[in-house]
Amino acid sequence: MSAAGWMAAALALAERGRGRTAPNPNVGCVIVREGRVVGRGWTQPGGRPHAEAMALAEAGDLAREAIAYVTLEPCAHRSPRGPACSDLLIAAGLARVMIALGDPDPRTDGIGITKLRAAGIAVEVGTGAAEARRSMAGFLTRKAMARPFVTLKLALSLDGAAALAGGSSQWITGPEARAHAHLERARHEAILVGRGTLEADAPTLNVRLPGLEARSPTRFVLSSTAVETNGWRRIASPSDIGTMATVDHLLVEGGAQTAAAFLAADLVDRLLLYRAPILVGGGRTLPDIGLTDLPDAHGRWRLHDARQLGSDRLEVYERTRS
Repeated sequence: MSAAGWMAAALALAERGRGRTAPNPNVGCVIVREGRVVGRGWTQPGGRPHAEAMALAEAGDLAREAIAYVTLEPCAHRSPRGPACSDLLIAAGLARVMIALGDPDPRTDGIGITKLRAAGIAVEVGTGAAEARRSMAGFLTRKAMARPFVTLKLALSLDGAAALAGGSSQWITGPEARAHAHLERARHEAILVGRGTLEADAPTLNVRLPGLEARSPTRFVLSSTAVETNGWRRIASPSDIGTMATVDHLLVEGGAQTAAAFLAADLVDRLLLYRAPILVGGGRTLPDIGLTDLPDAHGRWRLHDARQLGSDRLEVYERTRS
């Protein structure tokens, strides 16, 4: 298998930890010796053990002279919760370490790579970098912008309606699309709806996929005034998302006013658009999101993925930022 293929395997492992490792990044690691995987690891819930430590524990003595493929630069700082991964890799006697992306954490940024090279280990950086940035978008956004990475989910009819004129929106999409939305919930530490949605629908916002029920995200409501939330947490405005402790991935699920508020504040990084093959006519659509000139709407979103989910169509867009 090529280096890109092994790194893709490490990235697939990293996805297992997404939504469960904050404030640590969800990292994946594969250790390969003579073309065979001898160790696999991914960051565990709460951030420890790290991916490299898990993979090295599985590989044992077979890690000597092997190649490690890791999605983020191995950490260089010691912690009361565990040793530095760069030190562990050096002690294990790796021949080469392939790294997708450097770590922006100042405690590691470049230091981990320098330590590995100083120990005589060959290091290459960059294989799978774009995919790694996408995989660890929550951690990287928190480091760069001091806020979570925000995904907005919208379920729309062909004519752009998010609900009937009377407000009913259950269900625009079919069971396959709704199951996919539950999988997305499991990949986020927090989920948010507006006060209107909370009071009208009393949503549970939990994960109802077999085996993933324990991965239901923390629930937030957007409300400018105090509200009885029965255990929910409240933020007063979209700009308050930076105060969400240990949340690196936030899923905004409803309703239209809340979606518009996040779009107007330019706080949406990823858009999940579930489009159902139905026409509503006169339904509710997104309210004003602050655009005054149509040309300003162009170039903001880049299509990343599109797939069929039963009778519905999913389109995933990413916000283009300089």
